[in-house]
Formats: sequence, C-alpha cells, structure tokens
Amino acid sequence: MKQLSRFFEIYRMGGLSPALISLVDLDSAQRIAYLRSLLKDRQQQNLSQLPLGQLPAVVFDLETTGFHPQSGHAIISIGAVALQDCAIVPDETFYSLVNPKRAIPSLVQSLTAITDEMAREAPDLADVLIRFFRFVRQRTLIAHGSGHDKRFLNTALRKVSGAAMMHRLLDTMMIGCKLYPGQVSFTLDDWLRFYGLEQAGRHHALQDSVMTARLWIALVDDLKNRDIQTLGDLYEFLGRDHSTYLKEMI
Repeated sequence: MKQLSRFFEIYRMGGLSPALISLVDLDSAQRIAYLRSLLKDRQQQNLSQLPLGQLPAVVFDLETTGFHPQSGHAIISIGAVALQDCAIVPDETFYSLVNPKRAIPSLVQSLTAITDEMAREAPDLADVLIRFFRFVRQRTLIAHGSGHDKRFLNTALRKVSGAAMMHRLLDTMMIGCKLYPGQVSFTLDDWLRFYGLEQAGRHHALQDSVMTARLWIALVDDLKNRDIQTLGDLYEFLGRDHSTYLKEMI
C-alpha cells in the first residue's frame, strides 16, 4: 500500500515514466519526477509587453567535451548569473562541474582547465540539472550561440528525465547579427571586442556567463535606441513571433 502511494505521488509530480521507475528504483524516480516538475508550465507567462530592461533573466553557459551530443559528447560544467532590471545580481550565481562519465579530450582540458580527475569527483548530471533549473526558476534564459547549449541541455534532459526544456531562450549572437548585419562577428570574443567589453577568464562557464550578461546589457541599450522596447518588439524585430520561438525550444 505504501509503495502504491509513492507511485501515485511521483506520477502527480512527473508523469507515468518516473512513476513506473519508482517501482524498481525510488531514488532515481523521485529525482526524475522533481526535474520534470521544474520544467512544467514555464511558458504560461505572457511577457510580450514587458520592457527588456525589466526582464527577469538568467544568462548561462556550458562547457562540453565536444560539439555533438548525439555522438556522446557531454556537459562538463554549467555556469549562470541572474539579471534583474538589466543589471547583474552579484550574489545570485550558479556554477558546477558535471561528471561526463567519459574522458575529456586533452584540447578541452587545456581550454577549460577541467581535468579528468576533477570531472570524476563532480556531481552526476541529474543532480546538477536539478540544481540549475531550481536556480533558473521561471526566468528567461539567455545564451550566446544558444543552439549549442540548447542541443546539449535537451539531450541531457531527455537522457535524465525524458523531458524537454520549456524555458524562453534568447540568443545574444542572433540579436547582435540582426542589429549589425554587415558585421562579420559570431563568437563571444568578437562581440565583446565590438562593444569594448573586457574579456577575462574565457572558457569558464561562470565567467563566460558574466561576459555574456554584459553583452546583453549593451545590446538592450542598442535595441532601445532603435525603439525596440519590449520583449514583443524584440521578437518582431528578429522576424519571428513568440509562438515560433516556443516551437523551436520544444
């Protein structure tokens, strides 16, 4: 009777899959259900009329073992910083290494300073994802070159929970290229140089998040100068409506 009660409790939190898993592995089932509950109903808020400067957001970055999650490349660290009123919240940051359960290529170790030894001592993917999305809450996500991060997060979420990321996601690279179509600039380094922003500690997920946040603040100033004031204005400027973005994120 107690096991049946746990089954229905986990079913209410995360759906049928984790509930079935609970019959053989309660701890894993509870983690899956909790993670899926964090991802639910994240797109219900209509923020289209919210000024960009007031958008509650989390700027994040991933370091990974490679570029292709479908080939087994994995996340090795996640960093994030919160924004409120278009300013970085100094005491609201997130950083964690992740155990990729595979060797880290020597080039990646050199670039990120994350060694195999460090990764072996790091928390498992499921634990880090739960802490990361608990940190994010319902806030909009911002990343530079977000396609890479979205692919890795969705692959990780499917692996751990069978769910997909439902958060709103904005891309500083896409916005910069739309603002300045003649500017052949794609990397974070390119755009930091373009705006005269300091580059320090690159290829560290938290430091890259801080630099991307500063880039976002500079972009918002440029957008305001073009009378792009709200999130709805931004979607219109980018040539896509809100529903198109949501479909791409699922």
